Amino acid sequence: MKLVIDVHYNNNEFAVASGVLFSDWESSSYTSKLSVKINDIEPYQPGSFFKRELPCILALLNEIKDDVEVIVIDGYVTLGEARQDGLGSHLYNNLNTKVPIIGVAKNRFAGTPEQCEVLRGTSKKPLYVTSIGISQSEAKKFIQQMHGEYRVPTLLKLVDSECRNEIT
Repeated sequence: MKLVIDVHYNNNEFAVASGVLFSDWESSSYTSKLSVKINDIEPYQPGSFFKRELPCILALLNEIKDDVEVIVIDGYVTLGEARQDGLGSHLYNNLNTKVPIIGVAKNRFAGTPEQCEVLRGTSKKPLYVTSIGISQSEAKKFIQQMHGEYRVPTLLKLVDSECRNEIT
């Protein structure tokens, strides 16, 4: 199974992490979805976003019983040209480097190389794809294959909506 994860915050009160499991990159549907509420969240710290988001993702992963072969996160695996550890790298290390991580970001982080850009559909605005445990070219290919005619793949939009809906 493949897993797409996103986290949304209700200010500093709590967070909701949501995920959808799916079998094929081209699929428009999921096999299961899950959301967890996390009450004890870290405050946002510029440059250390992973300290806030990683515990939320790990809480969601603790609830998943299926074997996960790859995880797609809303964010960066590595940051900038220097490829500093981003959220995805920290997740990969927390999972004992056993599950490849693909990061899909909607906004450019300073210094992100052009080779991270992926155009989907008719959009002129790229997504930024980074990865660990899987080649970047393969990760980009998978994100391009994901269902949806627009910039953001269908299942990424869905998981974003799921965690936001759990907040309201």
